[in-house]
Amino acid sequence: MPTSQHEVPLQMVRDQPQLIPTILRTVFGLDLPGDDEKAMATSEAFTGLNPAELRCDATILLGGPEKPSHGVIVESQRRFDMDKTYSWPAYLALLRERHKCPVTLLVFCPNPTVARACAEPIDLGHPEWVLRPLAFHPGMLPAVTDPAQAGECPQLTLLSATVHADGPDAEAVLTSVATAIAALQGKAAESGPLYYDYLLDQLSEAARKLLEEIVKTADYEWKSDFAKAHRAEGRVEGRVEGRVEGEAKMFLLMLEGRGITVSNSVRERVMNCTDTDQLERWAKRAGAIEKAEDLFD
Repeated sequence: MPTSQHEVPLQMVRDQPQLIPTILRTVFGLDLPGDDEKAMATSEAFTGLNPAELRCDATILLGGPEKPSHGVIVESQRRFDMDKTYSWPAYLALLRERHKCPVTLLVFCPNPTVARACAEPIDLGHPEWVLRPLAFHPGMLPAVTDPAQAGECPQLTLLSATVHADGPDAEAVLTSVATAIAALQGKAAESGPLYYDYLLDQLSEAARKLLEEIVKTADYEWKSDFAKAHRAEGRVEGRVEGRVEGEAKMFLLMLEGRGITVSNSVRERVMNCTDTDQLERWAKRAGAIEKAEDLFD
C-alpha cells in the first residue's frame, strides 16, 4: 500500500508543479528559467524500454510541454534503495532525450539520514560522468510564517510545518498552516483530506492542540468536510475510518497521477473497499497496469 509519506509529497507536486522550481531555487540555489507559471506535471512512463521497471514517480517540465526549458525528475524515497542508483541516471537520460532540454533529479526524503544516503554521488563509469542527486527533506525549508505566502503555496507551507511547528515561531507557523488549509479548498480540494491527514500524522500533540486553538480563535470558516471532521471538539475524530478512506483516495490519485483514466465503476469499487489487504494487493498491481480495470483481473 502506498504510504502517505511516499505519496502525499508526490500529489503535492502534481497539484502544484510550481512547488518544484521553488524548492530547487530556495534550497539548492539553482538558476532556473523564470517560467514557473508554465510548469506542468507530465507522464512518468518511459516507453520504449520496460515501463514496469522504468517508471519514475513524477516529472515536471518548466515552460510547458511543447518546448520545455528544463525538466525535473521527482522521486519520493522513504529509505535508500541501491537499485535507484541504476534507474535514476536512466530517467534523466530518457527525459533529456525526449524533450531536448537540461534535466535535474530531485529526491524527496522524510529526514536528513535518508537524504544524505540518497545524495551520495553515483559514478557511471565514464570519466567525470558522476550524478549527484539533489536530495531534499522538509527540514531544509525555512519556516513559513507569512499567511500571504501560505495562501500562495499551501503545499510548501504544509511541508515546512512538519518540522517547524514546535519551533520558536510555532504560533506563526501554525497560523500560516490554517491559511494554507483554507486555500486548498479552491486549489486542491480533492487532495485536501490526504494533506490534512499527512500533516496531523507529522505534528506533535502540542502542535495539533495549538492549531485547533488558532482555528477557534480566528474563527476560520473551513467549509470543506475534511477539515470539519478533524477539528470537532478539539480532537482528531474518525481517524480509523478516515484512514481507510484516505488510503483508497490516495490509491486512486496515484493512478490518475500516472495518467490512467479511472471510471466511475472502478472508483466506486475502490472507495467501497474496507479490506486494507485487498487495497494493498491492488496497489502492488498499479505500477504495471495500463488500464484501471486491469486491477481486478
